[in-house]
Amino acid sequence: MEHGSFTNDSFASFTLAEEDHTLANAVRFMLNQELVNAVFDLDLVSVYVVTNHYYLQLYSPRVTFAGYSIPHPSLECVNVRVQTTGDPAREVLKDACQELMLMNRHVRSVFDKAVSEFKVEQARLAAEEEKKKKAEEEELKKQRDLLASMDIESD
Repeated sequence: MEHGSFTNDSFASFTLAEEDHTLANAVRFMLNQELVNAVFDLDLVSVYVVTNHYYLQLYSPRVTFAGYSIPHPSLECVNVRVQTTGDPAREVLKDACQELMLMNRHVRSVFDKAVSEFKVEQARLAAEEEKKKKAEEEELKKQRDLLASMDIESD
């Protein structure tokens, strides 16, 4: 749900139902991601922490403020506040969510690739171990057969 101004669409608040810090912090990060690649300057950062409200104000070409709050711990909703330099806040939030989805897809594909490589390596190691075990068993059998074929005199 969007709560904004009818006259100025460069700032708005959005309520995300059934969400928590996990999504809200990721969206806030994506809204401010342009700073990550820039030189970090402490003069450009302001952090506000109020009870159950986490705000991080960063310099970004499109976003002047992005923060979120959880109105109450028992409520399953998050309020996201976006202020831009002129672009519609709804579009900036939409772009940030799309970038977040792309980032998640990339992470998932890298993870899936690593898991499949791990499984292949584990199968290869298991096959090597099985081959080694068979070779040891065959050598032991040869030694037993050799020992059995020897004629040992007994008293």
